[in-house]
Amino acid sequence: MTTTQTLDVAVIGGGFAGIGAAIRLKQRGIENFAILERGAALGGTWRDNTYPGAACDIPSRLYSYSFAPNPNWSQTYSGSAEILGYIEGMAAQYRLRPHVRFGCTVTGIVFDEDAGMWDVAVEGAAPVRARTVVLASGPLANASFPAIRGIETYEGHKIHSARWDHDYDFTGKRVAVIGTGASAVQIIPELVHKAASVKVFQRTPGWVLPRVNRRTGPITKGLYRHVPVAESLARRAWFYGHESVALGVVWNTPLTRVVELVGRAQLRRQVRDPWLRRQLTPDFRAGCKRLLMTDDYYPALQRDNCKLITWPIARLAPHGIRTAEGVEHQADCIVFATGFDVSKTGTPIPITGRDGRVLAEEWSRGAYAYKSVAVSGYPNLFFTFGPNSGPGHNSALVYMEAQIDYLVAAIGAILDRDLRMLDVRRDRQDRYNAAIQRRLTATTWNSGCHSWYLTDDGFNATMYPGFATQYVHQLRELRLEDYHVVAADAGTRAARIAAVS
Repeated sequence: MTTTQTLDVAVIGGGFAGIGAAIRLKQRGIENFAILERGAALGGTWRDNTYPGAACDIPSRLYSYSFAPNPNWSQTYSGSAEILGYIEGMAAQYRLRPHVRFGCTVTGIVFDEDAGMWDVAVEGAAPVRARTVVLASGPLANASFPAIRGIETYEGHKIHSARWDHDYDFTGKRVAVIGTGASAVQIIPELVHKAASVKVFQRTPGWVLPRVNRRTGPITKGLYRHVPVAESLARRAWFYGHESVALGVVWNTPLTRVVELVGRAQLRRQVRDPWLRRQLTPDFRAGCKRLLMTDDYYPALQRDNCKLITWPIARLAPHGIRTAEGVEHQADCIVFATGFDVSKTGTPIPITGRDGRVLAEEWSRGAYAYKSVAVSGYPNLFFTFGPNSGPGHNSALVYMEAQIDYLVAAIGAILDRDLRMLDVRRDRQDRYNAAIQRRLTATTWNSGCHSWYLTDDGFNATMYPGFATQYVHQLRELRLEDYHVVAADAGTRAARIAAVS
């Protein structure tokens, strides 16, 4: 495959979403596609996040594709290296390597309405032309240091959790960790074993629930290998177990109190000091922010060489962190466990659609899409993990798999019918998003706490307000009546515009 070839599909991103889309395209009989990956290897966020203790907080049996089961997971919750191996194994099993173009950083895509093609600009290379595009770059692809006052003056070592420096030796060092979210609670228990001291800077405490991680024995692995239905049943059991959790974390119900009781019991069991327990007790409902699944975090905070700091950070200084009460905490290294640059407004790359419209401008006050997958005015373009597809209680891959099957069906329709454009109708999109935002008002995410799910003005472009079962059901069928359908032989541009107006 050469860069001058016109592709049927350009898949942007070689992480979980891109690999899943590629597999389903091949199973659909679509072979003329390329995966444009900016890195030198596959894996996406699991290639990039290699910090100590990195693991998934969803059981591996569920954090995998149903169409690519893995009977060999070593434990209930697998680490990043094993998850990355699963992704690489899928690429090998389905012979995807010939379709992958590494080192391809996409800098923008522009729709050519006359030709019904997307022109994909690639940094330092010839552009790619494609009939359809799958934007599979994912919400956790980009990370940067936060805009903390004085960060440029700090003279020590800086490490972001998503860009870990494995050459840095923490032995005997004074380490500061900024953040107490999902990455931080995995990193801190590892750091306290090496560093001379660890100071953890907390803005708000989160709800911490127990995570029982058991090894998978050879008998169980053998059963899953030789009786695939057994693994399928295990996956289904995990799915419905997590599905039931929605009643306690998506909406504020009596079951929310049960989740909070479990969190408080975990806190009382693991933290003896009443003042520390008070500092670690959230003041918001469980589910409003991401739940933290760990058995190691609270014990790590009580190690002799670890201290929790709850004063707000005022600024970074040349030798450490100054907090609001005027104390400077000196540190040889600062670990920024501050999350990712999630696009709740704007777009990860410039996207120009019909009539020169720019998606970043349309999303400037909050992203939206039709069923998270398509946006009116941007034909033949499909998103994975698009707006309002975030789960608060179940596996992201359940949602992603539904999106992939839907967009592959749409791409199949475009190719089989030789369509110039498949463009979702604006009224269907608006009606869908009005219902989504109305339903979100009743969820815990919109109940008043500040989280990365919301824009600065409180718009929730991230989460889906319902069960995973509901989300999957809405994507089971491609309804062409929801789209403007324009054939390749529609004639002149004026005739085509008339056909979709």
